Amino acid sequence: MREFIGINGHTVQFNPELYRPVCRVVRDYHPVEWDLAGDTSVLPNFPFAKNRVDWGRVYGSWQEADWTIDVCLMFESVERPKWRDLETDAREYGRAFAREFGPSGPRRLVDAVEIGNEPGKWSDADYAQMFRAMAGGIRAGDPKLKIATCNLTTGASGDYEKSVTCVEPSPGLVDVLTLHTYAQLEGWPTWRRSFPEDPGLARYLPDVQALAKWRDSHMPGKPIWITEFGYDATTQPQADAGTFAKWVGVTDEQQAQWLVRSLLVFSAMPVERACIYFFNDEDHARVHASSGITRHFQPKPAFHALAHLQRMLGDTRFSRVVRNEPAGLRIQEYRSDAGRIIWAVWSQTGEGRHFNCELGALPGRLERAEQMPLTAAPAPLVIAKGTESLSVPVAESPVYLVFKTRE
Repeated sequence: MREFIGINGHTVQFNPELYRPVCRVVRDYHPVEWDLAGDTSVLPNFPFAKNRVDWGRVYGSWQEADWTIDVCLMFESVERPKWRDLETDAREYGRAFAREFGPSGPRRLVDAVEIGNEPGKWSDADYAQMFRAMAGGIRAGDPKLKIATCNLTTGASGDYEKSVTCVEPSPGLVDVLTLHTYAQLEGWPTWRRSFPEDPGLARYLPDVQALAKWRDSHMPGKPIWITEFGYDATTQPQADAGTFAKWVGVTDEQQAQWLVRSLLVFSAMPVERACIYFFNDEDHARVHASSGITRHFQPKPAFHALAHLQRMLGDTRFSRVVRNEPAGLRIQEYRSDAGRIIWAVWSQTGEGRHFNCELGALPGRLERAEQMPLTAAPAPLVIAKGTESLSVPVAESPVYLVFKTRE
């Protein structure tokens, strides 16, 4: 799970030390415009961007703090008409970036690159050309640098995603398939989101399942990364008028619960990485403006819940779904190489439900139990133990049961 959980950061604003308790994978929004400025045919003097940002220093500081770095090369920050020679310029930029920052280069800073974030304003033909050109350059620059797609959909391209048909002809240039998925029940004007297991969500988990199904048919074996998912939680009042007057956020507690449960559910799916959106926010009551796990760089309840998840499951791997009752109990099992077995137990509803549950067929002797916290304080639980069963209080905040395996 330590390699599964990621966070979306942003260039010089990201503080690698602050977010270490939560995860060790960071995804950066890298504006290609900073590197190429007004002339795409003239490469930057890496490690410096043309605006003088020192990527060696930025990514070097993250690596020193033991982060795995995924760079999203947002080529779409340079509008299509401003590319002098798309084919040549994109290929040479990809080659130069890979040589400078890839695993085989002098700095060895970046593990993977995504070609675009949400280039929905580009035509499918232009994105396909950009992907082939830049990916080809990256392959030539450093074959060890993983190449990932932009945000994909198995349907038609939209304002924020490109169809899988754009990359389907280039399987040899694709190492990772990526998508963004949000638990959105309604669009404008509310943008209302829901709990991750809500059967009313038409696109949250179904989009992941659809991409996995397409992958199995067209690019078997390619990893899938969820590169954005998240929830907005603000302390600010609703706007009285304007675009976001009817926008609906979630509470700090819901953000914590639903991020943690999303990660648990994602880990049981054919997904190899899931990156939380966003690292920090400035507490505004609108879409994507209060998604941080810190607020003004101070930990929100979600930060503490995620740090606790990392402490409990960081050295484990998902093993199996023990129970999955729609609108009820869910139990997932995680195992470590050292022989620890942990059950994550929760109520997969969004109604604040609490109940007690008798659990049998235990995998070992219970050593301790902890509930997901909303603060930095530990969250122990007292569990009533029977001879072969446990009575466990179940709520929307997951409970972690740590077992010692039987001899």
